[in-house]
Amino acid sequence: MIDPAAIDFEKGNGLVPVVVQDAATLQVLTLAYMDRAALDETIQSGEATFFSRSRGGRWRKGETSGDRLRVVSITPDCDGDALVLAVDPVGNACHLNRTSCFGAADAPGLGRIARLEQTIAERAAADPSESWTAKLVAQGPKRIAQKVGEEGVETALAGVAGPDEELAGEAADLIYHLLVLLHVRNMVFQDVLDVLASRAEAGKGPKTRA
Repeated sequence: MIDPAAIDFEKGNGLVPVVVQDAATLQVLTLAYMDRAALDETIQSGEATFFSRSRGGRWRKGETSGDRLRVVSITPDCDGDALVLAVDPVGNACHLNRTSCFGAADAPGLGRIARLEQTIAERAAADPSESWTAKLVAQGPKRIAQKVGEEGVETALAGVAGPDEELAGEAADLIYHLLVLLHVRNMVFQDVLDVLASRAEAGKGPKTRA
């Protein structure tokens, strides 16, 4: 966590803006404000606490709704007068019962991968007769790895001779089955991204190309 003494509250008349972001999907959930007391309480409790300009006082997210924001990290900007709060949301961030205050759309870009991982984890515990994901998980990593291989071949064939829609669909199937395989191995896609990042830092040439 950060040192609250290093944050410049004076510039904003006692408040700093806080961009709240889902730590897994990177989706921006809301924009809020903190004073020194709210930041201190956030650090101590591990849950997001803000200063409400309309109420004129501090409030911990979820006190009435139950939709809490568990803090993963707090990062100041280069001037120390704004914060990014990475959180693990429990429920919705928006008072309109939406995931984000910035529209009804779900996590964009790579955030969709993290959202799919969450769905896979939830469905893995379902009845295998009612969920394809649960059925795959019940069959074990060997069968799932076989499916990854099959989907990889189908993706390659679509890439050679299929239309764009077919390639996109086969690639989606491949990614889904790969995420299921990672799940049963107690891994997440971030483990793959960590390898790519380490290769980029090491300058390993073609393996780091986009």
